[in-house]
Order: sequence, then C-alpha cells, then structure tokens
Amino acid sequence: MFIGEEPIHIAANADISDLVIFPGDPLRAKYIAENFLEQARLVTNIRNMSGYTGYYKGKKITVMGSGMGMPSASIYVFELIHYFHVKKIIRIGTCGAVSPKMEINDVILASKVYSESNFAYTYSNYPKYIVEASDILNQNIQDVAHEKDFKLQIGMLTTMDVFGPYIDYDRVLKRIPEKYEILGEEMEAFGVIHVCNLYNVQASCLVTVVDSKFSNVVLTPEERQTTLNNMITLALDAIIRGE
Repeated sequence: MFIGEEPIHIAANADISDLVIFPGDPLRAKYIAENFLEQARLVTNIRNMSGYTGYYKGKKITVMGSGMGMPSASIYVFELIHYFHVKKIIRIGTCGAVSPKMEINDVILASKVYSESNFAYTYSNYPKYIVEASDILNQNIQDVAHEKDFKLQIGMLTTMDVFGPYIDYDRVLKRIPEKYEILGEEMEAFGVIHVCNLYNVQASCLVTVVDSKFSNVVLTPEERQTTLNNMITLALDAIIRGE
C-alpha cells in the first residue's frame, strides 16, 4: 500500500512528539517554536516545510507546517500518524468570515467541517460532505478557553479547494444546505480531520478570522500576530491537557 518504510516528506530520523500543533505556514511554525517552546530545535525541513520539537510546560510538543490546501496537509498528517505515531493534532490557522455573526479577530473552534470537495471520496471512498472534530480534544479546548476567560466561537467551517477571496465564493456557499450554519471558510481543516478520523487520531481545528466580507477592518501585522498568539496559547494548553 505504501511506497516504503520511511517517510518521504518528513525526515526519517525526525524527533516528533505524539502531540502536534499544525499551522499552515512553516514560518509560523518557526515563530511558535522560538516564542512558545523551550529547547526547541528544527527536526525536519524537507522542501522547506519546517517542523520543530521542544517543550511547553514540561510536555514535549512538535510544531509542524502543513502547507496550503488539503492535498499538502494530508501528506504530512499521514506521515505524522503512520511513521511517527502521533495521537493528537490541532490545526491552527486563519479563515475568512462568511457569517455576519463573526467579527475580525474572533477565534473559531470547528465542531464540524463541510466540504463539497472530492478529497475524502478519493482518499478513502468516504461519501459524506461533513467530518467531525474530536469531542475529547474540542472539550479540552473549550475548558481551557473557559478557564482563561477567552472568547471562543464554536461552529461549522467549510473547507474549499480554492482560496475563497479570489473567487465568487457566494455561489459555493449557496450550494451548502441551509441547515448548516457556516461561520468561516478555509482550505485545510476537512482534510486534516478526515485523515485523523480514518486512523483514530484526535484532531481539532482553531482558526482566527482575519478577513470578512461584512467588515472593512484591515488588521496591521502586529494586531494579527497578537490575536494569533492567543490562539496559539489556547491550542498548546489544550493539547497537553490530560498528558
């Protein structure tokens, strides 16, 4: 079934924790490693997709970039699970708001993710349009948010095969059944959660709203980073809970 006994896209000798924070941007992985982890070191950098392992509050953590889109993210998820036996993955990223209820800087925890992509059907003959995040991991995230008095929006995301702002994504949203209230759109969560569910690995997704068709607010780089820092801390505190 597989090409070989060693991973192709992650260094075979990489020191990978079984707890993984999974941003899309490898430079964000570097930022997290340098600013939130102790004893962080680069453990893989094939194709410049950086992965770092260090310690957060005494717990070993890996922060690994996923790249953009489900095909890229799914490669790394599979290798993390199959070759390195990862047991928890939290995707952290950004999204565009597609609901007027969402505001710039809101952090969304995905309970479910909708996608009309053929990704899951191609991957494993999964015929449905919805995947569900781990109840256990999501509850840990909610508990940490409550303890920190951190505002958290909980609901559905949609994952697209294209970058929403570059297309007329309203026509795509109109195809989604009205019973599903979509809060934001992004490009990776459905694929990440589907692969994790397939292999019984806990997966969740946190995204920060950085743009919205309902708002003219444009965040400065400093403002964006501050909000992402809050999301990063939330993810780190949640993934080590119970370890």
